[in-house]
Amino acid sequence: MTPNEVLAICRERDIKAVDLRFTDFLGLWQHTTIPVSKLTEESFEEGYGFNGSSLRGWQAKDENDMLIVPQAETAFVDPFTALPTLNIICAIQDPITGEDHSRDPRNVARKAVNYLRTSGVADTAYFGPEAEFFIFNDVQFDQDSHTGYYHLDSIEGEWNRGRNEPPNLSHRVRNQEGYFPVPLADHLMDVRNEMMQTMIDAGLDVECQYHEVASEGQAQIDLKYQEMVHMADQMMVYKYIVKNVAKSKQLTATFMPKPVFADNGSGMHIHMSLWKNETPLFAGSHYAGLSEMGLHAIGGILRHAPALLAFTNPTTNSYKRLIPGCEAPVNLAYSQRNRAAACRIPMYSSSPKAKRIEFRCPDPSCNPYLAFSAILMAAIDGVQNKISAGEPLDGRIDELSPEEAKGIQTTPGSLAASLDALQDDHEFLLRGDVFTYDVISTWIDYKRRNEVDALQRRPHPYEFCMYYDV
Repeated sequence: MTPNEVLAICRERDIKAVDLRFTDFLGLWQHTTIPVSKLTEESFEEGYGFNGSSLRGWQAKDENDMLIVPQAETAFVDPFTALPTLNIICAIQDPITGEDHSRDPRNVARKAVNYLRTSGVADTAYFGPEAEFFIFNDVQFDQDSHTGYYHLDSIEGEWNRGRNEPPNLSHRVRNQEGYFPVPLADHLMDVRNEMMQTMIDAGLDVECQYHEVASEGQAQIDLKYQEMVHMADQMMVYKYIVKNVAKSKQLTATFMPKPVFADNGSGMHIHMSLWKNETPLFAGSHYAGLSEMGLHAIGGILRHAPALLAFTNPTTNSYKRLIPGCEAPVNLAYSQRNRAAACRIPMYSSSPKAKRIEFRCPDPSCNPYLAFSAILMAAIDGVQNKISAGEPLDGRIDELSPEEAKGIQTTPGSLAASLDALQDDHEFLLRGDVFTYDVISTWIDYKRRNEVDALQRRPHPYEFCMYYDV
């Protein structure tokens, strides 16, 4: 879509306002709104000024002036606003130099794709994330100097079987049995359908929607794979639609990885493949129908996985999902069937075009631009340096001997450990100036100070259960 086509849509749809959107350093959408009369063809080159110092992890206060520049190809009509509004995803630039801002996550993703092309490895990276999320009926939480608690409720929750709400119609989902039940047990069919249709109306290519394993309203809506930057754009639209459709139904949706104890958490398995001259490069005659390049890409991802998780699993809560002994993929190995392996090769189709690798560790709390870019850079490193993926992990983990299991490396056990791994292993991210040292150091510093340290300093409610009587 060109700037002229965007302006034509504004006229045809009687648009009154234009919402300029961008993703902040940590992965949340931010916006400012202008009257449609202020959007001109020149706007797509000149942009609009705003204060970058008020955003987390961005400019210092003495360097606060920045430009927000609309990207015409990302425009879509907002499905929720009362006033007809067109949303446009924007790039962030320095007003003096005109250069793209190094800490703009979308700019990092664009540089990663450009590096892929200049490397000669491939010219296109396709990504297909599978984001899971929870839909709750009620959520309450707070933390201050003398109180700390959370309370979740879901109409599907097994704990509501005996609730005094005449008539209690039951049909609750049993714990960890939420995968694919039909209504009545699935209370959220209509909500997910509305989310799916709203996504389609906004231009997203939806493949399916369904109830996920956790019994308390866990859901998944799958999108068809897209070119990497476009897919990251779509994930921001995806989250926006999920949360706003839920709100319209007096429900609340969250992409927090592990909101419910003793049930499945929400992951975001990421499928990826590399292509060149419209030819898939991961199909071949090696294990699980992979090419040598595909195996080396896996090798790069597994080699750098502890550092990758600082971007793909960027919250302290992320590591309450990655628990050994559960279905969560904590084993840094690959397999064509074993879902406990960090990398899986889906076997649903024998078509070379469908051959891809699936990195199963990530979760939907991540900033998709940074997470996708980090995974791509690790895969490129694996291909360029022919990093071995080792032997596949096809047997069940619980059937391996202690000696065999001991040899399998696992994911870091905390955000702090992943940040330490990133501190020690980030050279592969700096190539092509994709992730600058400033971006990596700012990420590590922000996460340590504002998340890891902040959590460590506060008493946890369960500590009172364990220690109040000491």
